[in-house]
Order: sequence, then C-alpha cells, then structure tokens
Amino acid sequence: MLDGKHAFITGGGTGIGLAIAQAFAEAGAQVTITGRRQEVLDEVAGPGMTGMAMDVRNEQEIIDTVAAAVAARGPIQICVANAGIAEGKAVHKTSLDFWRNMMATNLDGAFLTIRECLQSMRGTDWGRVITMSSIAGVKGLQGAAAYSASKHGLIGLTRSLAEDYLGKPITFNAICPGYVDTPIVTRNVDSISQRAGISEAAAMDVMVNANRHKRLIEPFEIAAAAMYLVGPGSQSVNGQTLEVAGGQM
Repeated sequence: MLDGKHAFITGGGTGIGLAIAQAFAEAGAQVTITGRRQEVLDEVAGPGMTGMAMDVRNEQEIIDTVAAAVAARGPIQICVANAGIAEGKAVHKTSLDFWRNMMATNLDGAFLTIRECLQSMRGTDWGRVITMSSIAGVKGLQGAAAYSASKHGLIGLTRSLAEDYLGKPITFNAICPGYVDTPIVTRNVDSISQRAGISEAAAMDVMVNANRHKRLIEPFEIAAAAMYLVGPGSQSVNGQTLEVAGGQM
C-alpha cells in the first residue's frame, strides 16, 4: 500500500513511534526513524527502516537530518511528528525551565519537523502529516497543565495547517491516545507513586482506570489508526482528531 513512499517518524525508536514505523515498513514504505540515541535506533531498525539520531529540541539537527533523509531516500511524503515527553506537575511547582522543555519537545519539535518535511512534500502529488497529540489535548488533564497545554497546541497547529493546505493533496490530522503501554507509562508509574504517596500498583491503576475500557492501549492500536490516515479512502479526513482512548472523553 505504501510502496515508493518515504515516511519520516520522530521518536521512532520505541513505543508508538516504533509500532507505526514497523507497520509502514511492512506496507512497503521506506521509513526514516529518529531519536536521540543512535544505538537504540540501530537495534530496532528492521527491513525498510533507517535510524538517524536527532533531538527535536534542536532546530539545526532537524534541518540537517531531514535534508540527509531526503538526499538518501527521496522526498518525504509521510511525516509523523511523534516525539514527545509526558510528565505531570502541579502549576505551583512548575518552573519555567520545566515548561519550556515540555513545549520545546512536544510542540516546537513537531512544528520544526513538519516545517522541514514540507519542503520536499510540497513538490509531490500526495502527502500525509500526522501529529501525536493526546486525549489530554482535547480535555484538561489534572496535575499536568504544561503537558496538556503542549498537546492542545499541537492540535491547533494541525488544524491550522489543514486550513492552509485545503484543496491540495496533503492532509494533516492528530491522533489522540489515552494511556498506551509504552516506556513512558512505565516511567510515569514511579512519578505518580512518588507525587501521590501511593504504591506502584496503585499508580498503574490510576492510568489504567483513566482509559474508559479499563486497560492500557497497545501500541499496535495506534499504528492501526496511523495506517488508516495514510491509507486509501482517507483523503477527505483532514484537520481532525482521532481519539484512541477506550471510550468517551
């Protein structure tokens, strides 16, 4: 289905990004995955996948990496701005450094990645841009104002780009997962446990119960949503949020 397409996926070394990369590669795409550690990318890159180390907080690294990927594998026609961090902190305990790092990673990094990918995508006859927001991007998340704000901003960016490119063969959509069984959730168990003064088991229950179907979402479920957005019949889906969260908001 994706033969001849070059897909560029940030945060592609683990979790959701890796699951999407594997699904795209199996569908025939040539996939560039990025992350901060080259050794991790090299370890997980399968057939049709190439890893390139890149920090989404660094504008010049993004410019250089996207250019190198285009030189090696041709124009980017699928861009998945997936790299992000998730950490909760009460507003009265939130430093400006914490806030700025959250925005630099989750929002600035997505903006820069999309901007650079569009340089080559605009010269093609087909393109798909997917941003990885969160269910926290469509509603407030208690105790995580900085994270929620970054994910709300990502949806605003996605919808504005969809308006900019109406009538052109490029679509922009956001996927909004609930709690997914990834290393981020594993790390959050310890964080929630310490902040709330509860056991790790109870901390895991907090996240599991936040999903309306009372289980963690599997990465392949998010990959399936991404496959739909790049697949046939999705051309009229544009500027939308696709919530994969186990039920109503």
